[in-house]
Amino acid sequence: MSAEPGLSAQAEASSAVAWAAPDPDALGAALDRAGYLADAGLSTALFLALRLPQPLLLEGEPGVGKTEAAKALAAVLGSPLIRLQCYDGLDAAEALYEWNYPRQLLSIRLAESRGEALTEADLFTDEYLLRRPVLAALTHPGPTPAVLLIDEIDRADDDFEAFLLEVLADTAVTIPELGTVRAAIAPIVVLTSNRTRDLHDALKRRCLYHWIDYPDTERLVEIVRRHAPEAPYDLAADVAAAVRRLRGLQQVQKAPGIAESIDWISALALLGVPRLDADAAGSTLGLLLKYREDHELVRERGIGWLVGASDA
Repeated sequence: MSAEPGLSAQAEASSAVAWAAPDPDALGAALDRAGYLADAGLSTALFLALRLPQPLLLEGEPGVGKTEAAKALAAVLGSPLIRLQCYDGLDAAEALYEWNYPRQLLSIRLAESRGEALTEADLFTDEYLLRRPVLAALTHPGPTPAVLLIDEIDRADDDFEAFLLEVLADTAVTIPELGTVRAAIAPIVVLTSNRTRDLHDALKRRCLYHWIDYPDTERLVEIVRRHAPEAPYDLAADVAAAVRRLRGLQQVQKAPGIAESIDWISALALLGVPRLDADAAGSTLGLLLKYREDHELVRERGIGWLVGASDA
């Protein structure tokens, strides 16, 4: 698609986004082609995040596909996915930029060897700037906006949340040595949260919100078969039913997500298992459950219960 003459960079990017996602149904179909099955609610939320535009906060249990949704959205737009993984103690500097001090020092030594003098202005230029995820997303040149994934924002602290709120509001950051850097093309921002803590209302008000639930059995069958097409349909149905039983156990520490389900069926297909039985489930349970206590819980209930051979 060629850009219209005279359009600003932001208008050009908005035009490209509108072309890629003319409506929620078209976006859902494009996500499907990119390998991500989104229901109508998620397709609509992503569409609005693109077209309003507004940051989108995706919440849900670990493993329901929040991060993958952002990856698929970037693939649909043909844009880079720029990911900031949050953690306790993350600060603004690690999200924005740092100066390439080794390169600056090398330049100083080279200048000294030549009898030249470098000023501060010579050393603090774009050439020595290392862009971290937030700044990289703000300065992405286009033609489509970058997708900035702020992953697991609930793991960061209040100070970082406040910093992020300011960046989202202004789509600009100030670098003391260079001045204010404003985005020519505002990034599409997707935040994810596993809800390990409550986020501040101010951040939530700034964002669109969507809760991603575990897929139902039929959708999980469709998802795992897409990622493991060699697996028989009956095996995929057995796996989906077993995962549903596990999610029904309130005592389980970590219910299996989509990734674990895909790993499980891929391993079972590799082993040539046509239908899930107690022997196959028992020998591969480590692909599905990652806590010893959960293994013990299932074995107390009985592997036959897991595979549907017993109602005990």
